[in-house]
Amino acid sequence: ALAIELARRWNGVVINADSMQLYRELSIITARPPAEDLALAPHRLYGVLGAETAFSTGEWLRMMAVELDAVRAEGKLPILVGGTGLYFKALTEGFAEIPEIDPEIRVSCRQLSEDGGIEAVSAALAPLDPVAASTLQDQQRLTRALEVVRSTGKSLSDWQAEAQGAPLVRPEEALRVVLAPPRPWLHARIETRAGMMLSEAGIAEVQALLALGLPDSLPAMRAIGVKEVAEFLSGACDLEDARQRVTIATRQYAKRQETWFRNQMADWIRLDPAASHAPDLAAQLQVM
Repeated sequence: ALAIELARRWNGVVINADSMQLYRELSIITARPPAEDLALAPHRLYGVLGAETAFSTGEWLRMMAVELDAVRAEGKLPILVGGTGLYFKALTEGFAEIPEIDPEIRVSCRQLSEDGGIEAVSAALAPLDPVAASTLQDQQRLTRALEVVRSTGKSLSDWQAEAQGAPLVRPEEALRVVLAPPRPWLHARIETRAGMMLSEAGIAEVQALLALGLPDSLPAMRAIGVKEVAEFLSGACDLEDARQRVTIATRQYAKRQETWFRNQMADWIRLDPAASHAPDLAAQLQVM
């Protein structure tokens, strides 16, 4: 809502910086902007990939470079919005191109992630890349760090320290904002979100995704809500249990996300969306 308000005030274009909202098959599950929001301002990079695609941060940066050039050529303001902190870090600090990961190592790391969860991946990563193990909060990113160090012999931290090229957006050139709501407000919205995922439309969306027969290791298959709805569809749990599982998983992710924002985006402007509506927040930013 804030991004749309800023786009309307500043002749802007909203560009997606959320790794899951890239996938066209995941609309309700990822809370991708609905048609009525898309009609309010130009939007780019939403629903542009098939769920069969394993997408990297480097590939997102290459797409983003094209979008930024196009938006600026139109004389408009790019407004990036999303929850993937690593995208913003790479965008403003540069990014190291990492060699292709050995397929066997990738399979073994993702199997470890699937079988043992975030704790198992963190334990395996800690002696090899203690920096990544202590700073990354997302299971997918931790698994990626484990793949990198096992495949290349060099830690993700070292690769990132050798980031190639200038950042696409320099921090001093951008107005950088983190929305930091109080925990009760966030939890209430998470419960509403869980209800949307377990709605008839949300369940149908996951059914269609499962019908593609894709490997569980693909990022789209690991979006919060997919596993939980799949368990409901298989009869492993009832609807209320699935809703609780989605709520818990989303709360855990939100907590890790908050830690990332606090540690990696400490100098960003922090706004409380619970205290003001989007127009009021936009007005605050307009005078900064």
